[in-house]
Amino acid sequence: MFKIDRIDHFVMRVADLQATCDFYTRALGMEVISFGADGTRKALRFGPHKINLHPDDSDWMRARDARCGGEDFCLITETPMDEVVAHLEACGVAIEEYPSDRSGALGTIRSVYFRDPDGNLVEVSNYP
Repeated sequence: MFKIDRIDHFVMRVADLQATCDFYTRALGMEVISFGADGTRKALRFGPHKINLHPDDSDWMRARDARCGGEDFCLITETPMDEVVAHLEACGVAIEEYPSDRSGALGTIRSVYFRDPDGNLVEVSNYP
């Protein structure tokens, strides 16, 4: 048997590659990177992780029932939650649920929820 250490990346299918890149760089400070043999593939990098972006019309290998807007994931930040909310609101991001206590991988987290341009549910959280 082996032990999984961490998540390296995950993939999101997107309807509008540029709108997605713009949202995640503006609202969450992620870096857009290009990769692949011809450099046309895009990903969002943050810390030691990345989100690979698959345009909705691509035929790249993906989940069996991949759909735009079907993701729901949590990102951890050390930025105080009131600053996170203020930044999101300043960026025009509609908050779906204001900070509340939730269950994270390592215990209780304080989370805010919102959606990206495709409707994916994004949770940004702090550990106390």
